[in-house]
Amino acid sequence: MTTEALLREISDYCRRVGMAESTFGRLAVNDGKLVSRLRTGASVTIDTMERVRGFIGAPANAVGRRAKTKAVASSAAPAMVSVKTDNGAVARPRGDADRNFRFYDNRQKYLSFVNTCSEKWVVAQRVGLELDSIHPRPPAVRIFDAGIGDGTVLTRVMRAMHNRFPTMPFYIVGKEISLEDVRLALQKMPDRFFEHPASVLVLTNMFYSEAPWLAPNSVNAATSLVWHEVGLTGATAHEFEEQITDLEPFLTANWRAKVSPVSGNPMYEKPVVLVIYREDYKFLLDQVRPHRGGVRADYDLVIASQPYRARASTEFKAKKVIAPLARSLGPGGRLIAIHSHGDDPGLEIVQRVWPGENPFHTDRHALLRATKEELGLSGRDLNFNAYADNRSLFKYEMHTLPTEIAASIGTSTLFAAWNAAIYVAQIEDQRLEEVMNSTAYLDATKDVLHKYGGLWFWDESFVISRKRETA
Repeated sequence: MTTEALLREISDYCRRVGMAESTFGRLAVNDGKLVSRLRTGASVTIDTMERVRGFIGAPANAVGRRAKTKAVASSAAPAMVSVKTDNGAVARPRGDADRNFRFYDNRQKYLSFVNTCSEKWVVAQRVGLELDSIHPRPPAVRIFDAGIGDGTVLTRVMRAMHNRFPTMPFYIVGKEISLEDVRLALQKMPDRFFEHPASVLVLTNMFYSEAPWLAPNSVNAATSLVWHEVGLTGATAHEFEEQITDLEPFLTANWRAKVSPVSGNPMYEKPVVLVIYREDYKFLLDQVRPHRGGVRADYDLVIASQPYRARASTEFKAKKVIAPLARSLGPGGRLIAIHSHGDDPGLEIVQRVWPGENPFHTDRHALLRATKEELGLSGRDLNFNAYADNRSLFKYEMHTLPTEIAASIGTSTLFAAWNAAIYVAQIEDQRLEEVMNSTAYLDATKDVLHKYGGLWFWDESFVISRKRETA
């Protein structure tokens, strides 16, 4: 049996008995993420397949007993506690923070979205347009990526940088809390060091207020700072790849996150700075490489693509994210920020399931006003550019074949579209389980795909630039 056929059997069974797919996975093979992994291309062993099919074929009373046993084993519902967050006090089941990392750290949804939608490509193209407007100064072109994710945007921008500035050294700093994202990003870097050898790549897990300067704010964090430099030897991408792969034990030991007791978001256990460059270019890059305790920001370009949760307050986004990044700009530097806009078929799918739902409550105009207020006098030499909609807004799509959106839409396409819609809207797992007991969410997805002939989303961008120094 193929994975797609197994998925169809599972989906049919869940719809027939009114069971959430996560519940199915837990009861059948003690893995609540079984179905989501299968949809993202994971393989399945013969033993697991037989257990799944055995569960589907079991009498209803046997399934009921297993469900009851699981429920008893998990004890009573967790007590509710009041947790103060950036958006105020909210009721949350005790222990949820340990089980529910922030939405954007859900690996299965994230990887499915990245591989089925064109956002990363389109964002990289939009960021690349800013390269014509920056004015680098010696000793290097300085770039800060405020959330590298899987590295797709950054590597595409680095290719565009090499095309635009083929002989200039690069100093590139990327912030990322997720160990898995750091791994994925590093896998894409060997070719970059081969094509543009005069490059210094720095990865860190620090906060937005710390990462541009590679310096923790607190004394306790500063004393536990892990600073690790790697000089790549050899001259081929294969040799660089082998040495970058050898960093796995270091990453596993040090790139660790814990859950904030305040916000429930992940935060570093200890700050880490990883500096990578080519050993044969070390002498040339001496003035480019960062040195512990003496790092300056002064970036020519800051990339802030989806750097915050859409549902966070405007004040939080301005104070904790955009304002610190704006302070890190050098003379003539530009910060391009990009976030989801809504008002698209993706949001329409979500609103058909949850009427009135709209997580995109902060537009670029409100965020720029809040950032300007937060910066105060320190923002006097900054320009805040909201631009008109025809320049600020851009669209990306879910990949589909021309014949896929027909009278009958395949299950895989429906699930991919539903995943993209709930990923962009940042719907929590608990709410998803409540609606996935019926087929209403798939019916809504199918109707919207038929209505528009596909699925697409709007992103919104704005630019903050620092004035150039006058001679």
